[in-house]
Amino acid sequence: MISALNNYLGIHEAALYTQSRRAEVLASNLANVDTPGYKSRDIDFRQAMSVAAGDETGETLRMTNSSHIEPFSESDGYELLYRQPYQASLDGNTVEHQVEMAAYSDNAMRYLASLRFINNQLSLLHSAIKGQ
Repeated sequence: MISALNNYLGIHEAALYTQSRRAEVLASNLANVDTPGYKSRDIDFRQAMSVAAGDETGETLRMTNSSHIEPFSESDGYELLYRQPYQASLDGNTVEHQVEMAAYSDNAMRYLASLRFINNQLSLLHSAIKGQ
């Protein structure tokens, strides 16, 4: 039953999860906008979706030593990337407030769109079950 529901909703469950994780990363960037030496991070959404869809080919990164830091679990299927700043700051912080706010707003709109799609799909399924 759950497998059939996952097939019915398609990739949108993974998209919702990835957008949620990206919102956390972007919020962390915004929280550290004044922290000297902080490096802005982001998730490549297209790469994460291609991994979720099973289209990813090639070698993936893996831990070769137990002391390596692993920011996301291997099951997430994507890595956390550093964002290149448009203009470097003197204190080494690469967070640009306007860029992060724009990325956060864009991600929030995409998250809401995915929620609406899932809600519509579940409403259609509910109507079909009720026979309407």
